[in-house]
Amino acid sequence: MTAPRIGVLALQGAFREHRQRLEGLGVAVTEVRLGSDLRGLSGLILPGGESTTMARLMNEYALWEPVRAFHAAGGHLWGTCAGAILLSRDVLGAPPQFGRQDSLNLLDVTVQRNAFGRQIDSFTTDLPVRGLDGEFAAVFIRAPAFTRVGDGVDVLASYGGQAVMVRAGRVTASAFHPELTPDGRLHELFVRECAAPVALT
Repeated sequence: MTAPRIGVLALQGAFREHRQRLEGLGVAVTEVRLGSDLRGLSGLILPGGESTTMARLMNEYALWEPVRAFHAAGGHLWGTCAGAILLSRDVLGAPPQFGRQDSLNLLDVTVQRNAFGRQIDSFTTDLPVRGLDGEFAAVFIRAPAFTRVGDGVDVLASYGGQAVMVRAGRVTASAFHPELTPDGRLHELFVRECAAPVALT
């Protein structure tokens, strides 16, 4: 079987770190900035960064519908921190001047922005994650939390009584930054889940 090619949304944020982690596993990577960049991919990572900025750039580059179509056609998605916010159905805590924050609405969860505090409150903790042997050093930077988890959404990790990694079907979201640690196990798990390239019309 052909090895999957993984895309990383490269509009803003920690996309280079995700690319480095994937390439360290020997995975072919495409930086995604346009809808056409999704062709030939099996999965797409939406990185951490600033979710309101990323949402604005998704509008400017007309990426909302291409990413939804990629998922509908069989593509796997993984959002980390800001990327997790972009995947969620309901977003709490957006700055009032932005109104309701746009999202892909592909994951039936409510996400609270900055649930663990501001930049100064960033921390790393060893976290049990379902599917991994041993704990994972999870880096939390202005991290969100999933305050409501809908039917059919599995909680893969929790911290302080809050869900911080969830999955439903081909959509995974983590509140923390796995790309900021040398541990590539979560990236390896994601790549394993991705199969043949998605056929986009």
